[in-house]
Amino acid sequence: MNQEVVSIIIFVAVITVIMTEKVHRTAAALAGTVALLLTGILTVDEAIGYVDFNTIGVLVGMMLFVAVVKHSGLFEYVSIKSAKMAKGDPWKIMVVFMIITAVCSALLDNVTTVLLMGPMTLTMAQMLRINPVPILLGQIFASNIGGTMTLIGDPPNIMIGSAANLSFMDFVENTGVACTIGLIVIIFFMKVAYKKKLSADADAVKEIMELDENKAITDPKLMKISIAMIVLIVVAFVIHGKIGIESSAVALTAAAIMMIIGHQDIDEVVSDVEWPTLLFFICLFIVVGGMVKTGVISQLANLIMDFSGGHLIMTMMILLWASAFLSAILDNIPFVATLIPLILAMGQQGMDITPLWWAISLGACLGGNGTQIGASANVVLSGISGRHGYPISFKDYTKVGMPVMIITVTIAMIFLLLKYQVGLPI
Repeated sequence: MNQEVVSIIIFVAVITVIMTEKVHRTAAALAGTVALLLTGILTVDEAIGYVDFNTIGVLVGMMLFVAVVKHSGLFEYVSIKSAKMAKGDPWKIMVVFMIITAVCSALLDNVTTVLLMGPMTLTMAQMLRINPVPILLGQIFASNIGGTMTLIGDPPNIMIGSAANLSFMDFVENTGVACTIGLIVIIFFMKVAYKKKLSADADAVKEIMELDENKAITDPKLMKISIAMIVLIVVAFVIHGKIGIESSAVALTAAAIMMIIGHQDIDEVVSDVEWPTLLFFICLFIVVGGMVKTGVISQLANLIMDFSGGHLIMTMMILLWASAFLSAILDNIPFVATLIPLILAMGQQGMDITPLWWAISLGACLGGNGTQIGASANVVLSGISGRHGYPISFKDYTKVGMPVMIITVTIAMIFLLLKYQVGLPI
């Protein structure tokens, strides 16, 4: 049996086990990694080479940062304030949190955004005595949609922008328009999907309205430092590419500063990090890396190109939907990295490849909403939710995530067709 087939079997086996939830997803991904090493498809050095340590660094840094900040009472303060502004209405809270998440994800790494928003949501839900899962799912969807809007919102966009020489405003005018429409539609979709679950106990609402959010602040000095650091982090994430600093360096620097000046118990802070989630990411990178090494990912990309026959609109549609469905189960970074040189080659043959960049951007980024493992934000926030007693199963996530993906990608398809086939000035 050749290595290509073995790498596919290992990947399919890992995904199947994760979907059935017979084994914890981290154990399944680790088993897949071990299988690749034992079959000789990857050496240990090669396996490590496929791990995106920049992403891991962002996750570790922001998890440590949040673990310190939470001791200030900031999350409780914002939760009470938000709940009071929304008059205790979970639906209004969901809308506000989704919009905030989308905007922040357009300017920050979307994992960073959900790591900051997740604790606020859990605290607010506890106060209102409601299940936070619908609101957390709304944030996941909003983070992936928001991340698609800009050049810096999602790693594939950074790669595409660099390869195609596209500016921040180019993305805002293309992916930004389609995603803004998509976000509005998904907000109403969430209301329909969770209408019965988005209601709070009247007594809990009354208690919330009587609370003084200022009393939630347990460490005023730490809270002021935390707010200042969050502002600096936002600025640093926006400009990190221009000053030549990796996003992981920004997150780890913020974590180091807070751990030094926050004066919290370091053992407690470190124990708050979602280590199983981090190990899952590392192993999943390696499992996908096995298919990159054997050429499976490259063959997939070539197959897509061959199927379209070189027709621009057909190629655009195939790339959009193929990117979406594959990104729901694969890491979109190696897939997009494989597509970029193929699209550039098509451009050298005289094809107008501009629409194709937007197709793979919208498909690869929005496709992340399809399943629980489709994007980093999904895995991270699902892990946090489960750790606090509200597990989100792969099946339950997919029931909502897949329709969200199909709706947003359909909106993206209509936008691309109106702009590049009909020729509307949008």
